[in-house]
Amino acid sequence: MATETQTAVATATGDGPRRRRGGIRSNENVAGWLFVAPVIVILGLFLLLPILMAFWVSLTDWNGQGSPFTGDVPFVGAHNYTQLFTEDGLARRDFMTSIRNNFYYVAIVVPAQTALALGLALVVNNRMLKGKSFFRSAFYFPSVTSSVAISVVFLFLFANSGAVNALLGFFGIDGPEWFADSRGVLHLLFGVVGVDSPPAALADGGPLGLSWWDWLAGPSVAMISIITLVIWTTSGTFMLMFLAGLQNVPVTLDEASTLDGASRWQRLRHVTLPLLRPTTFLVLTLGLIGSWQVFDQVYVMSQGAPAKTTLTPAYLSYRTAFRDFDYGSGAAISFVLFLIIIVLTLIQRRVLAERDTDRPRRGWWRRRVPERS
Repeated sequence: MATETQTAVATATGDGPRRRRGGIRSNENVAGWLFVAPVIVILGLFLLLPILMAFWVSLTDWNGQGSPFTGDVPFVGAHNYTQLFTEDGLARRDFMTSIRNNFYYVAIVVPAQTALALGLALVVNNRMLKGKSFFRSAFYFPSVTSSVAISVVFLFLFANSGAVNALLGFFGIDGPEWFADSRGVLHLLFGVVGVDSPPAALADGGPLGLSWWDWLAGPSVAMISIITLVIWTTSGTFMLMFLAGLQNVPVTLDEASTLDGASRWQRLRHVTLPLLRPTTFLVLTLGLIGSWQVFDQVYVMSQGAPAKTTLTPAYLSYRTAFRDFDYGSGAAISFVLFLIIIVLTLIQRRVLAERDTDRPRRGWWRRRVPERS
């Protein structure tokens, strides 16, 4: 009894035996690092290291012969980047043309594929629909088909004597030469109202080496065919994402809104879409990233033709590096494209962020209010 009393007193006063630091937790930390070490090594070796090597190449004038890490390769610093923005020349004009083309591509593809995917998901999620598995597989099938094979099929469809022009001719419409007409869609519409030549105010000037008339050209008919292909092939994947989100929407909310007298459009707008906000953000983000990286369809169908109206930054980077053997400029274009994607993704995240008035803003710009005593 006395021994137990002395032990209790010693423990209470802090004079008793103390636990050894570390123990099981330290062993868990070591074991955790040992488990993730192979993945870190693989990612660093095959992902981070090639990115750093490519960034070094973008600072040199390497032509693809020998190693870019020897002293024989000229170091040009930021010249490969400045010639894309500040130096008048073919490199700047081609890059700005590709940015313009890709801008129109993104402006059409991302909203269209998102709306189509949401519509298909709503159809498939309808409880009254029979054969859901069939429609789900049919809508998703283009997404798992080879993009090269589909691009070749679309080349035949949009040929001068292809099925698309034959269908237009059935309605008395003369189909365009899809991959030979370099005029933009907006220029074609201007031509309908009699504006065939650029006005003096739009012919000169303009940002980043292109005139305002060039910026207002709109996508060419060749780019329209590529846009149609991409919307058709990507909507199936995003449909599955929306379908997963719709299946997580509580049925009780939909039934309660129906009992309250809400119409189908009101239920979609005020119940379904707010609950699909995280899914919509995911779809828009993936669509934005993928649309700025479009390459294989352009490579197979047009290779930038006609008159560089289907030229995109990703294909321009490939052509500059592997055809013109200017690997430094090609790598610089790819890193500029990477920065464009990062900036647009952050802007999109900021715009689509949920507004919560009860939650203070995060970030260095948050105003700190002193607490009242």
